[in-house]
Amino acid sequence: MQAMTETENMVAGQEERLIFPAFSEDDAWELGQRLVARAHSHNASVVIDIRTQDRMLFHAALSGTAPANDLWARRKSNVVFHFQRSSYAVELEHKRKGVSIGPEIGLDIKDYADHGGSFPVRVKETGVVAAITVSGLASADDHGLIVSVLEEFLPHSEKS
Repeated sequence: MQAMTETENMVAGQEERLIFPAFSEDDAWELGQRLVARAHSHNASVVIDIRTQDRMLFHAALSGTAPANDLWARRKSNVVFHFQRSSYAVELEHKRKGVSIGPEIGLDIKDYADHGGSFPVRVKETGVVAAITVSGLASADDHGLIVSVLEEFLPHSEKS
């Protein structure tokens, strides 16, 4: 078994560190607004999507996006709910192992995408309750946009 890469270790550290004490609809709104502001400041054409497994909490499609970005957001968030990890962590692991979403692992590519850009909302002592997704940039950049906002939003989430 190949050891995890440096990037995989970095993402695992982010997932361990960026845990919410609680999560509400107001938190989703505030995070969504911050993500929109950050995307605008970088002239990023992205879709921003925050959802639980059964409902949308926040959605914004910024100028320059296409309907395909909405589909990518749904597919990436499904990866978070299935694996209980960020879609970027799953992408990196799959690349290292030489596998991908598809029949060999029992997931349909119409519903799942192992590409970075969806991050779990993990609540302390509860688990994953939602997914924050950005679609429109490269995998690492979609992921990085979310993490940069979470690091400012969450208390005690200093970079390690």
